[in-house]
Amino acid sequence: MNKLVETYCDVDDFCHLFIPHWQRILLENGEMKRNRACRLSPAEVMTIIIHFHQSHYRDFKNYYLNYVCRQLKPYFPELLSYTRFLALMPSVVVPMCSYLTSKLGKPTGIQFVDSTKIEVCHIIRAKRNKVFEGIAEHGKGTMGWSFGFKLHLIINHLGEIVALKLTKGNVDDRQPVSEMAEYLFGKLYGDKGYISQALTGELLEKGVELITTVRKNMKKKFISLWDRAMLKKRFIIETVNDQLKNISYIEHSRHRSAHGFMLNLLGGLIAYCLKDEKPSLNLTAQELELLDSTNIVFA
Repeated sequence: MNKLVETYCDVDDFCHLFIPHWQRILLENGEMKRNRACRLSPAEVMTIIIHFHQSHYRDFKNYYLNYVCRQLKPYFPELLSYTRFLALMPSVVVPMCSYLTSKLGKPTGIQFVDSTKIEVCHIIRAKRNKVFEGIAEHGKGTMGWSFGFKLHLIINHLGEIVALKLTKGNVDDRQPVSEMAEYLFGKLYGDKGYISQALTGELLEKGVELITTVRKNMKKKFISLWDRAMLKKRFIIETVNDQLKNISYIEHSRHRSAHGFMLNLLGGLIAYCLKDEKPSLNLTAQELELLDSTNIVFA
């Protein structure tokens, strides 16, 4: 329960700063609205959503009814019914987005970029899906066709998420990279899907060097020993993607609304950012020396 209390304290401190400022800048349409306080605070709602992704449960209804209402009642004495809690959840989408932004890591000069598909239903049922009609799109990756979205990630060598963006499933992997790399420096390592002279030049203007391997039908290029070693360590971002899906549980096919999808995704990403131990590269002294090496080898 220490993790639950720690998460709530951090979320509550954030809400005390963010929500008053957010409410002051909201636009109004002139209509009179009731502003009655809810029994559960936004921080409590956010904590329950995040803690679901820190637990071993894979179904939110089962988690709320059988765990929160039974075992966490002392921590949340003003709990709502399950249906009322679901109706309240969309009200914390914006605070959740801002809280996630506050938990992102810092650039270290050694970054990795990759994307992973976020399926909202099986490809066979895509035409019958009404929840994401006109929102999700078909996309094709190394594992075949899918229906849903793409999560684009940039992480540093410590396994921390530095930048992210969610796009439709048919968006090219290279399209959002320039925007995501706005505050990066140093080097950004990607797979063959990020090969682009235009993107490389655009990133160089931002002070970021994009390093990729080459396709079999391309001319070989010179790559330093350091860059070659880092390209072989790209498994770190694939490990992060695996943990996001199988531990933080950001992907499932039972969404009943777009708000539910976003909250599930945000909760999983925040739960990963709050992890004490993340996949990281334990760089040796010899590897650090290679960073300044001028040795060149064929890719």
